[in-house]
Amino acid sequence: MHRIVFLDRDSLQARLRPPAFVHAWRDHPNTAADQVVARLQGATVAVTNKVPLRAGDLARLPDLKLVAVAATGTDHIDLAACRAAGITVANIRDYSVVSVPEHCFALLLALRRNLRAYAADVEAGRWERSNRFCLLDHPIGDLAGSRLGIVGYGALGRRVAQLGRAFGMRILASSRSPVADGDVVQLPLGELLAASDVVSLHLPLSAETRHLIGAAELARMQPHALLINTARGGLVDETALAEALLAGRIGGAGFDVLAQEPPDPANPLLRLRLPNFLLTPHVAWASAGAMQTLADMLVDNIEAWAAGQPRNLVA
Repeated sequence: MHRIVFLDRDSLQARLRPPAFVHAWRDHPNTAADQVVARLQGATVAVTNKVPLRAGDLARLPDLKLVAVAATGTDHIDLAACRAAGITVANIRDYSVVSVPEHCFALLLALRRNLRAYAADVEAGRWERSNRFCLLDHPIGDLAGSRLGIVGYGALGRRVAQLGRAFGMRILASSRSPVADGDVVQLPLGELLAASDVVSLHLPLSAETRHLIGAAELARMQPHALLINTARGGLVDETALAEALLAGRIGGAGFDVLAQEPPDPANPLLRLRLPNFLLTPHVAWASAGAMQTLADMLVDNIEAWAAGQPRNLVA
């Protein structure tokens, strides 16, 4: 009988159906780093959304056979240690192809139309005191006709491109693989940054992509350009971004992720109070529909592994 332990069940607000095999399942709302080994003693399956599983802990868990990641990203899992120990790792893919792109455009539209500044004006009573029917104190831009640069052209990147087309945007892409969409101009990253009115990141975090966007890359962007990140916080040098925003070197940024989560209070992005910067707490993935899809796929992965037909393998 398989023993399944979900280390951070409260991270997933959805119904989990019982796997269709004999098992024992235990949920923990959340798990601290020093609790991982004790809670996984005797477990054959560990379920984790964001609780790290490192080499030292894995070495003390001889019964563990599967890490079922309740997310797409696996940078919190020591994949090399899992391979060495014969532990299978499976993740969830393409569950948020609606939720994340919609959040991306929510940030983009709010920034391009200066919604934060105008909402603050209304709350401060400035509209009531206006001598005309509207306030026009902040610039408003259209998406139609602008260039949307997508960095990473997988399922999420393609969906963002689809929404961009609906708004009349021209699509640029930077991707390791050839882009088949005929209307997409594929460019190296540096050229895309220089040519885009909006840059949206849709890459996993790895040693190669960490700080992909730093001071030099931000300097290549146009002064009116927006940077949107609903992927991973570590893709961007956050200190460099804060400096670029404060100096007015880019037009604005909308972020849903930070390099450390929950964030370090010293993170410079947390202290920004700018109308052209929006930060949301890693919720782009978390529509009700996306979370239920994730929950169903999570159990699908566990059942497939138990049946000897593992899927969505990372290690």
